[in-house]
Amino acid sequence: MNTTASANLFSRLFDKLDDPARLAIEMFDGTRISYADLIARAGQMANVLVARGVKPGDRVAAQTEKSVPALVLYLATVRSGAVYLPLNTAYTLNELEYFITDAEPSLVVCDPSKAEGIGVIAAKVNARVETLDANGKGTLTDAAARADASFATVARASDDLAAILYTSGTTGRSKGAMLTHDNLASNSLSLVDYWRFTRDDVLIHALPIYHTHGLFVASNVTLFARASMIFLPKLDPELIIKLMARSTVLMGVPTFYTRLLQSPALTKDSTRHMRLFISGSAPLLADTHREWSARTGFAILERYGMTETNMNTSNPYDGDRVPGAVGLPLPGVSVRVTDPETAKELARDTIGMIEVKGPNVFKGYWRMPEKTKAEFRDDGFFITGDLGKIDDKGYVHILGRGKDLVISGGFNVYPKEIESEIDAMPGVIESAVIGVPHADFGEGVTAVVVCNKGADISEASVLQALDGRLAKFKMPKRVFVVDELPRNAMGKVQKNILRDTYAKIYAK
Repeated sequence: MNTTASANLFSRLFDKLDDPARLAIEMFDGTRISYADLIARAGQMANVLVARGVKPGDRVAAQTEKSVPALVLYLATVRSGAVYLPLNTAYTLNELEYFITDAEPSLVVCDPSKAEGIGVIAAKVNARVETLDANGKGTLTDAAARADASFATVARASDDLAAILYTSGTTGRSKGAMLTHDNLASNSLSLVDYWRFTRDDVLIHALPIYHTHGLFVASNVTLFARASMIFLPKLDPELIIKLMARSTVLMGVPTFYTRLLQSPALTKDSTRHMRLFISGSAPLLADTHREWSARTGFAILERYGMTETNMNTSNPYDGDRVPGAVGLPLPGVSVRVTDPETAKELARDTIGMIEVKGPNVFKGYWRMPEKTKAEFRDDGFFITGDLGKIDDKGYVHILGRGKDLVISGGFNVYPKEIESEIDAMPGVIESAVIGVPHADFGEGVTAVVVCNKGADISEASVLQALDGRLAKFKMPKRVFVVDELPRNAMGKVQKNILRDTYAKIYAK
């Protein structure tokens, strides 16, 4: 590969590789891929991209199931100087039409079963279509197998785009967050140091790779550390517990940890070879944190990131990992809490809007200059849309999304405060608090609760437990007990769906 100085993320990932034969990826079927092999595969695929007309700055869209070739496609895209656009595998053709016509990629890679429908959409922007299935087979890999492994990595500037990720916003148009080569490289290198990654680490990789967490955090951090990863297609709790005997790190969403806790095989003995468990993408319940510590002897390290910013904060590797907190700002990242109305910075332990600034923060929203301008302060801080506070020890606490704020009778109600009270009730697994239209109060505080099977939980019992613990204006006006909460692919509760479901309960 070309080892000349370049800000290309690929060059920074693989330059000065002192042990090319070192294991990079082990697949779930036992196949082992060295760093040299990974570089060669990326070279082959980069040559295919160029042969298909992909030029530096072009977008390459991919809606593919998780596989090593899918990861190689990401590496080949940035190596060729193009911009990687991963798309959630759950997106329908209707949703894909928006993303593809908005991003205007020159190439779209998809599962063979979707090639016909996606081909119709791709034709609207003159994009070519290649296929890649869940087993890593398709026209793309067929062509790559015949291609030369040598490829001169395209030099890119730090500020050039490496990826566009569309936000999973619950209102309005999805926005394409533009991430640069330096956004990704600087954040990954910071995490390698902060989380003490070394070449001796083995990551259990069970996350999807169409999202920041699995693609940029898990994959990039492992590769920058010259560590290795066991590449699983999806969450398999029993397999993950078995793999802990020869692994050192697990990155997961809260659902991973709740599912793992359901297995009697999870013990201090089964986790003794591990050194670190990391959770993100959605809030981890304090009870889950405590139960994990009791069962395994490990404190889960929770961190906070966004599509637009990569990782912002992390609980420390050494020091207190506080349940319910997402830790301290990462080196080089500034975090502050401001009044949502006045933008004035607030004192410690005061709830407000979280704003961040640093080399991790994205360049802006794709083809949305006005929206980009509106989301940044004049001094460069990005307005995250997350409500939270910074405590007296500097730990950041996320208390909800700004749009999740409930205004009832003129009073601001922060859902997380009520959820924490409900979650602490015996028999409650989790809860979600939303505001829905109310003729008298503007919004009625509404709780949706999931309980253990057989638990004696009802609307009346929840309200009785909360009575006296919350101000009257914070008390739910209705409580609904359900089997489960709606979640997106990354495990985040979809409060927009709950708001739609219960939109008319207070209608007169």
